[in-house]
Amino acid sequence: MNNINLKKVLIFIGLITLLIAYACSPNFLDKKPIGTLNQTILANENGVQGLLIGAYALLDGEGGNVNSGWGSACSNWTYGGVASDDAYKGSTPSDQGDIVGIMTWATATTNGYTSQKWATMYEGIQRANDVLRMLKIAQGISATNAADYAAEARFLRGFYHFELKKVFGNVSYVDENVSDTTAATVVSNVDGTGAYINIWPKIEADFTFAASNLPASQSQAGRANSWAAQAFLAKVYMFEGKYAQAKALFDQIIPNGQTASGAKYALEANYGMNFNAATKNSPESVFAVQMSVNDGSDNTSGASNGNWGDNLNFPYASGPGACCGFYNPSQTLANSYKTDVNGLPVTNFMTGGNVSDPAATPYSGNLDPRIDWAMGRPGVPYYDWGPDPDASTGYSWIRDPASDGVFSPKKNTYAKSQVGSASSVSGYWAATELTSNNVNLIRFADVLLLAAEAEAQVGSLTTAQNYVNMVRARAANVGGWVYKNATYSASSSSYSPQTTPADKYAIAPYPTGAFTSTNVAIAAIQRERQMELAMEGHRFFDLVRWGIAATVLNNYVATDPISKIFRLGSTFKSTSGIFPIPQNQIDLLNSGGKTILKQNPGY
Repeated sequence: MNNINLKKVLIFIGLITLLIAYACSPNFLDKKPIGTLNQTILANENGVQGLLIGAYALLDGEGGNVNSGWGSACSNWTYGGVASDDAYKGSTPSDQGDIVGIMTWATATTNGYTSQKWATMYEGIQRANDVLRMLKIAQGISATNAADYAAEARFLRGFYHFELKKVFGNVSYVDENVSDTTAATVVSNVDGTGAYINIWPKIEADFTFAASNLPASQSQAGRANSWAAQAFLAKVYMFEGKYAQAKALFDQIIPNGQTASGAKYALEANYGMNFNAATKNSPESVFAVQMSVNDGSDNTSGASNGNWGDNLNFPYASGPGACCGFYNPSQTLANSYKTDVNGLPVTNFMTGGNVSDPAATPYSGNLDPRIDWAMGRPGVPYYDWGPDPDASTGYSWIRDPASDGVFSPKKNTYAKSQVGSASSVSGYWAATELTSNNVNLIRFADVLLLAAEAEAQVGSLTTAQNYVNMVRARAANVGGWVYKNATYSASSSSYSPQTTPADKYAIAPYPTGAFTSTNVAIAAIQRERQMELAMEGHRFFDLVRWGIAATVLNNYVATDPISKIFRLGSTFKSTSGIFPIPQNQIDLLNSGGKTILKQNPGY
């Protein structure tokens, strides 16, 4: 979607007025009158396309409106990352206090971050529904184009509901037929008995419709195509535990799938290319949020196309960015990259010393090379910024080492050579934290590992191992490793000369027959997802759907050196896998005395 990445500035002024009406709504169902923009003006192809662009615009979680904020970031860095063992909150203990509740699994029903996520996702749903409503009365649109627009709108509606389902669990499904008179009966999250309504089938239906009606390729790289819809549908099936249905889709996606631009799905040659503005929309990018800077959208209101939702997540004070020191990778995550003499993952990785430990004898064994793309480590080259500062500078890129550890976020940042091109040059207070780095919502490595999981559950253990080894083989490509005393090239995400690896890297495929049982295979796949998708907002949701969140996260509190201090007393409970529905929404919808929205258990 090369043009849609200018999404906010391209929508004509009248349409912006229309969309702002949604942003100011007191609850997620309130539909303001169109006002000066009557339906006649929008009931044509240009109007429908404008509404569709508006629906795409909220993929970044922001949209430049009062509902937006860091809590609605499309990367899910708070819910998927900080709530898991991937990362600490960062900054100082009291900064952005709403994250503390998320981090300690004690989120208040009045938490501002969860309110932002709820409101922004439902606004995206309303925008998608407006496309479908307008298509019913629009004139002059060919049947082919109308089917495409409807399929894109339903893809987006499915995506926004999927996000809500992952974060909040027991949510309402809202379609284009909801009106002021039907809202009370149509959008309740409970049935007549008070039991929560399962909306998974309706999410499935949206992605199924999109998969059947979208073209295989699109004119713009960021638009949804049929293969992206199939990938999301397969992922929905994985969340539901419908492994056979997911496997059937993966059997088609992996050999035949292609990007919206028509490139066959494939792993990038170098792992780091997935997190580089210079190589975005690659064959590995199944579906991504399109980001851009210096396009006229970067202003002091934060209404930017440059991944505003992640602009806190940069090294502190210097280097790439100038603020703010949030989202520091955890010691547990660093330790998870330990490998044995055969280049395979170490099982009990919290024993035998900590990786890059500043306070004791650090671990000195082998490491998976992906560690140095997932995080900045003291003394290790950080793109072309030089070595990440170590103890000699007081870990100057870390705002508060006592609570943040010694690792820096990296996947959302950029190279020094990209300053001014991949970063904003506007006068915004955090301009250097606005980037044109896309956020991958699904990439091909994610697809392969989900497919491996489905195979391990209902298919072939050999195929499951082959899929995992495809991901590991890419990580083993020495051309994509980090090297010391070398020059970094942003155009290829590689270093030269490749003579001195930054650490004792060792990684190898699993040997033939290593996946001896479903349990062995699933454990290996879970570990592979932890390493491959680190800091990409997936970890918490994976732990919850696997049913191991309590075991893993309570152990994390007990063993991680930072979490032992700053999560002291925190316990992940059976009800902690979803976050509370914002209380203000419950109060608004239930004000008539009938329960339309029922709070999640445990809150």
